[in-house]
Amino acid sequence: MITLSSIINQFEADFLNAYSPRILPSQLSALDALKTCRTEHSPKMQVNCSGCEYQTFIPHSCGHRNCPHCQHYESQRWIERQVQKQVPANYFMVTFTLPAQLRSLASHHQKHVFRLMFECVWETLQTFSRNDKQLRGDPGVIAVLHSHSRELNFHPHIHAVMPAAIVDKAHKLWRTKKGKYLFNHKALGKVFRAKMLSRLAKGNLTLPQNVPQKWIVDCKHVGSGGKALDCRNIALKF
Repeated sequence: MITLSSIINQFEADFLNAYSPRILPSQLSALDALKTCRTEHSPKMQVNCSGCEYQTFIPHSCGHRNCPHCQHYESQRWIERQVQKQVPANYFMVTFTLPAQLRSLASHHQKHVFRLMFECVWETLQTFSRNDKQLRGDPGVIAVLHSHSRELNFHPHIHAVMPAAIVDKAHKLWRTKKGKYLFNHKALGKVFRAKMLSRLAKGNLTLPQNVPQKWIVDCKHVGSGGKALDCRNIALKF
């Protein structure tokens, strides 16, 4: 079986020679962790059989958040926890995409720009939910950042899963919005664009001259079952 560590060991030198100036320290750290995950070079853990005296040593997992070996189990547990929070309502996937003209800026200031994306996504959905005639309140939102496309190109976008429902704590009311329409995607794009550009400007970041007027926001009805909260499957449809 071909392992991820063997692939890294085989191609790491060529990869670093080709892309070294563009690789971030955090990416190098991830590469080092994945290269030794569950190999003879990783720390060892002693295991004992409870029924006999057999003992052996097995290599540790790296535990890095970008390691597919280590995070598969954690990802599944995370999804199960989210499903337990599911409410009886229609669910929607709202995808906010950073335009191509801003991706270079985001690449050089990832921590700052990604944080702003989450803040602006939440504020945008909160604004629309509060102003909606049927909802009139704050929504519950699960947001997941994807920094790359399926082709592994740098393509920052956030998938936000939210039910068309809110709890009005002041009046102790449960409100839902029927149908397969949540919010206007063009209006969402305008508000998200305005919020992001304002926050970026306040952060003293130099914006490019060719920032587009229209930003892409996709709003899809994704059902009401447990699969609506499986962001891994839904994201593949984007």
